[in-house]
Amino acid sequence: MNPRVAAIEPSLIRAIAAKKKPGSIDLGLGEPTLLPQQRFIDAAARWAAEHGVKYTVNAGDLGLRERIAAHYAYPGMSDARNVCVTTGSQEAVYVAIKTLLDPAKDELLIADPSFPAYAKMAQLEGVAYRHVHMRADEDFRYDADAILDAVDRATRVIVIASPANPTGRVLHDAGARRLAEGLLARGGPPVWVLQDEIYRELTYVDDPGYVAQYYPHTVVANSLSKSNALTGMRIGWLLAPDGAIEALNKTHSYVTSTASAFGQRVAYEIFGEPGALKEQSAWYREQLARVIAALDASGLRYVPVDGAFYACVKLPRGHDSLAAAMELVENRGVVAIPGRIFGDSLEGWLRLSWVAPIEDFEEGLRRIAAF
Repeated sequence: MNPRVAAIEPSLIRAIAAKKKPGSIDLGLGEPTLLPQQRFIDAAARWAAEHGVKYTVNAGDLGLRERIAAHYAYPGMSDARNVCVTTGSQEAVYVAIKTLLDPAKDELLIADPSFPAYAKMAQLEGVAYRHVHMRADEDFRYDADAILDAVDRATRVIVIASPANPTGRVLHDAGARRLAEGLLARGGPPVWVLQDEIYRELTYVDDPGYVAQYYPHTVVANSLSKSNALTGMRIGWLLAPDGAIEALNKTHSYVTSTASAFGQRVAYEIFGEPGALKEQSAWYREQLARVIAALDASGLRYVPVDGAFYACVKLPRGHDSLAAAMELVENRGVVAIPGRIFGDSLEGWLRLSWVAPIEDFEEGLRRIAAF
């Protein structure tokens, strides 16, 4: 058996979720509670009834790729050939790591706190990785200069999620520009930026930064999972410039062949209606206003929420986040995710999802504050 697989620790998020009891308040869920927009599924079903559900080409349906490329219109990535449709954003990120990094010599640099899958995917591929920690005393804001300072000769890919899971922080436009300028000024082989934009449509600041707007060596991953409550549809995509997308497509073709043809048709319908990608974001904005009010009332220190649907709250000094999460789920009826899962910089914090009914979120906060 592959020793790399054996060396990867099982998911602590799932282990904690498995301890949930009937009646527990679940603030751990990283999945929308909204229902998807049924009209797009119905339209896809009508199309499938007439045309069947057959293989697409490996890169994905041409019409869908045209719509994705036109919607984002990143420089050098605005044609259908610059899109690879994947089985969710998880596959998109994995394909990028597997394709862009040589395990014999390259290194992945991860801006923390971060989704743990990035490091585990690198570990699975035998790729070295390091973390560059955003600072708690700066509320984990993305610091482009700190990221640039962490780049060394072996660094070949930097992965940044914006908005971030777990903190909800967003890379601002000035930060994206600074990162691009700093990387362009370096000599030697280019350092790729992998920007995970899975929460892009759930952004609550006015100046979000997209590295692909300024830096030609950028690969973008995204999906419909969070924006349109279609986590189980498993439709994501990669956007990449010529010279990279061909290799990414090759890897994708062997990892999963093609993404779901039916799911691709649902995506085609969504991208065909202006505003559909952000239709559900209005609910999140309304929910956020009440979430911030509840956080303020709790007296807990929390990270400013720029995007996504998470809030990170600080435990009292010296409290272990895993022990706190276990106490909460086993004896206080609250599921919360320990910060240590997302990197050393978030130890002493809890990640809370706020997709639950607001009354549940408020009660969960009260129990955490009392603890």
